[in-house]
Amino acid sequence: MPALYLVATPIGNLEDITFRAIRILRDEVHLIACEDTRQTQKLLHHYDIRKPLVSYHEHNEAARTAEILAALERGESVALVSDAGTPLVSDPGYRVVTAAIEHGFPVVPIPGASAALTALAASGLPTDEFRFIGFLPSKAGARRKALEELANETATVITYESPHRILEALADMAEILGTRRIAVARELTKIHEEFLRGTAQSIREQLAQRSAVKGEMTLLIGRSEKTAAIADPLAAIHRLEQEGRDRMEAIKAVAKQMGLPKRELYRLVTEQGSNPGGKDRD
Repeated sequence: MPALYLVATPIGNLEDITFRAIRILRDEVHLIACEDTRQTQKLLHHYDIRKPLVSYHEHNEAARTAEILAALERGESVALVSDAGTPLVSDPGYRVVTAAIEHGFPVVPIPGASAALTALAASGLPTDEFRFIGFLPSKAGARRKALEELANETATVITYESPHRILEALADMAEILGTRRIAVARELTKIHEEFLRGTAQSIREQLAQRSAVKGEMTLLIGRSEKTAAIADPLAAIHRLEQEGRDRMEAIKAVAKQMGLPKRELYRLVTEQGSNPGGKDRD
């Protein structure tokens, strides 16, 4: 049965592609839909793959989706690729995927490189919980609003940013997020791969000293220090309750020890239900 294959491509180094992806592109599909045919042709030429290409981007999604569905209905499998990385991750493709599903065609993911996960793994920031938000808004007001909404984020945030806006974005982050831990991954898997780690202000100062800031950017924001700080108090309260103290005694003890407001700790414990068996006391 014909299928729509979502094929992940390298994010820089052309060796970062799976054997399966090469086989699918070379042997299994009749047509390859891509953002920029010139960019994809470089990859295909490197692996001596000769297949028809058709452009698929945000400006022609509707028309191309119809063409791809027509190919599937003719019994021809189609591969969807992005310029770099995994299709649909901050790239076009949602429309054709949903259309293929609605028409009963298999949608087969071929996993591979992802700039977001590659940057996260080497960032030095917590990886147990993360949130990907795509690109930050390009306009200053919308960008600042988006950053304000991340003030109490409990997970590491991953976002993409263009080199010509990175200094402005870091300036807004320094003002709104303060000394949160930040990492900027530049030119991932390429010859000039670079990781900058520190605060938004310190990283901005490093980049501002350069004659030009170039390369693809993945920006990672560490979790809120306030959020991180309350994890241990909650655990401490839970331990005291397990030892036999009632909830309010445990909250008072931890609040005094750590210099935290009792009311705030009580709210957090109540919301998270840290010990269903604990007894409240007025």
